[in-house]
Amino acid sequence: MADLSQIQEHSEVIGADGVHVGTVDKVEGNRIKLTKSDSGMGSHEGHHHYIDGGLVAAVEGSTVRLSANGDVAILFEEEEDEKSAN
Repeated sequence: MADLSQIQEHSEVIGADGVHVGTVDKVEGNRIKLTKSDSGMGSHEGHHHYIDGGLVAAVEGSTVRLSANGDVAILFEEEEDEKSAN
């Protein structure tokens, strides 16, 4: 796993295939919190999503590269718990 302390706010998160997965809001513990603007459509819209730090392969400046392809990484996203959002 890469050093999550190197991840900067507003860094782009991309999959191993180069596909945009999201934009970093901040790092919370062992998870990357993505901005709401990258939350998706429908019931996912307007919620923060999280990527587990274990999926981070490398941090290269303002780019966070994941070890999984973008479409697979999205399946591992965790949605913000509504109780913690309030």
